[in-house]
Parts: sequence; C-alpha cells; structure tokens
Amino acid sequence: MKSTKEYLIPFIGLKIGKHQFEYQINKKFFEEFGFDEFESCDIKVNVSFEKKATMLELIFKQKGAVNVTCDVSGEQFDLPIKGNIKLVVQFGDVFNNDNEELLILPVGEHQLDLKQYIYEMIALSIPLKRVHPGIKDGTLKTEALDKLNENSVKENKEEKKEEEIDPRWDKLKQLLTDK
Repeated sequence: MKSTKEYLIPFIGLKIGKHQFEYQINKKFFEEFGFDEFESCDIKVNVSFEKKATMLELIFKQKGAVNVTCDVSGEQFDLPIKGNIKLVVQFGDVFNNDNEELLILPVGEHQLDLKQYIYEMIALSIPLKRVHPGIKDGTLKTEALDKLNENSVKENKEEKKEEEIDPRWDKLKQLLTDK
C-alpha cells in the first residue's frame, strides 16, 4: 500500500494547539486496501488533532453511508454508519503500534500517516449482518422475501400438525402413569 500525501500530517510545522482536518472517503480509498465489502460509499471523516509539548492527541469521527447487499433479501441499500476512535501519539526510541489507542513514533519522526486509522475505523463500523431497513419495518417487497414468508407459513402449518396428537396416545400414556 502506497502512502499518499493527502493523509499525511506534518506535525513538526504545526503550532501547539488544536487543528482540524477533514476527509471525504469513497470506494477508491478502500480499493488500495483490497477491501470490497460494499459497492460504493460516501463518508465524511473529521480529525481533531491536538498538538501538545510532548505528545499528540487525535480524535477521528466519521459519518456517512455505504452501499451494501442485504443478507436476507439480496437487495442493495445504503447503510448509514458512524463511529469514532481516539489515538494518543507519544515519542520513544522505536516505532510501536501494538496498542490500538497508543502509537509510539521514533523521536526523529516529523509526520503521521492517518490512512490506516481511517480505514480501520470505517471497516470496523460496518456491521457483520446487514439487513435492509424495509425488512425491519415490512415495507420491502421482493420475490426473495415472498418466498421466505411462504416457506415460513408452510413450516408453521407443519408444526401445528405435529402438535395435534391423536387422543388415543394420551390414553395409552395414562396407563403407564397409573401403575
């Protein structure tokens, strides 16, 4: 994965205090990561960057929608997503990103690449099960849903038939308990 200048923040030249960065994320951003869980996306990411004397604090917030396929009906729909993460950057001898909330950069480093953090925040905010809102409120009408409903009605009828037990069995069971 190549690093693009758009997501690099050269923090050496920034004054101490808060700074704001804004990014508009689309499908092309995810193609570089090989992530193809959705058809398209329109996500706005805001990064609040606070430079302090000995460390950096970043708060990432994202809000938007991804176009995904419904797991139940197979229909495409725009799934609204939002999320946020907090990252503290400190300086040390060697690079260390083992902790998801703490990043340690070597002392001589002069810029920070936000691309990986933006990717992870968005990818983790997409739910594993994607259900069309029309299914939840009953407004979506498709062949697949009609077929599912038809099959569930058949299963309910079969369950009711199983529940209707011949009364002769009850009399036989009573003989066992009367002993």
